[in-house]
Amino acid sequence: MFNFFKRKKDKDQEDEIKKEEIELEETDDESEVIEEPEESAEEEIEETIEAIEDEDYEIVEDTEEPEKSEEDEINDKSEKKGLSFFEKLKEGLSKTKKNLTEQIESIVFRHRKIDDDFLEELEEILITSDMGVETTMDIIDYIKSETRKRNLTDTSEIKDVIKEYLINMLEENDEKNDTENKQRVVLIVGVNGVGKTTSIGKIAYRIKQSGESVIVAAADTFRAAAVEQLKEWCKRAGVDIIASEQGSDPGSVIFDAVNAAKARKTDVLICDTAGRLHNKKNLMNELSKIFKIIDKEFSEAKLDVYLVIDATTGQNGLIQAKLFSETCSINGLILTKLDGTAKGGIAFPIVNELKIPIKYIGVGEKIDDLQDFNATDFVNAIFE
Repeated sequence: MFNFFKRKKDKDQEDEIKKEEIELEETDDESEVIEEPEESAEEEIEETIEAIEDEDYEIVEDTEEPEKSEEDEINDKSEKKGLSFFEKLKEGLSKTKKNLTEQIESIVFRHRKIDDDFLEELEEILITSDMGVETTMDIIDYIKSETRKRNLTDTSEIKDVIKEYLINMLEENDEKNDTENKQRVVLIVGVNGVGKTTSIGKIAYRIKQSGESVIVAAADTFRAAAVEQLKEWCKRAGVDIIASEQGSDPGSVIFDAVNAAKARKTDVLICDTAGRLHNKKNLMNELSKIFKIIDKEFSEAKLDVYLVIDATTGQNGLIQAKLFSETCSINGLILTKLDGTAKGGIAFPIVNELKIPIKYIGVGEKIDDLQDFNATDFVNAIFE
């Protein structure tokens, strides 16, 4: 009996050993599969290149963008010309819109009711958007008045009320030109760097395109290269220019230009002037002399004095307008460099406080990028 159990035990041990040997063999097989070496990155790249070559693919190296042909550039310009002036205006005033309209929309979203808190925040936004204190208070007073009249309660209605006030204010101060069968002299004033020279060239172009005749007088003989720059713009516009050498007497240039305009029966004479606001006394004396010459030699003509303001200067533009108004009688504004500025709102306080209408606005450097001012389009470009 003992031998039976002993033999059974020995057999069981032997079976156990065989089982362990089989398991070890299977483990060795698995480890061999796991430990099979992977292909190196270099081998994979070589195989990929071989596969590409087998398929007749072409390997293209990174190259710089090819230069545009003359025809492509013409097509690009044609596409840009396809934009209406209102679209250009909206694009140019996009930063002004963001600075003003989007802030208004933000407080409209936060406040559902027209109350003192809402009006206080609105007041702050208007002042910081170059509206100025006086114009801002006028807008707030108008909102309060219209809120009572129309029984307005929802802040979402406020934007239309502001638009309404601004359009009315701009149109009320607009002076309609009555120049039928009458020659005109347009005197352009402004500090250096605001865009007087380019504005003159663009205005001359617009007037000529409308069918009227134009002469330009280069009376800014003080600034270096001013005459040459104006000659170039007149060449682009296709109009005549009366000019002299740098440093010559501006009055003599105006005298010659006036007599040329009279002799040729020219419809419009545009006169450039020196921009020296920092030397106010000299500027006043020079302008006074020019006014006297025009009044004496060309009294039958209608005289317009247009001040050029760089929109990017913000409140500084309002200061310039006030100082020039003390120097001469300004009856029109030219607002330049509206494209890309966040300070287009400066147009409103200048018109509102000085009661001077905007005649032209510029939204680019091209010769046709200066257009007649339209109050409704201007306000809609900011608020839409």
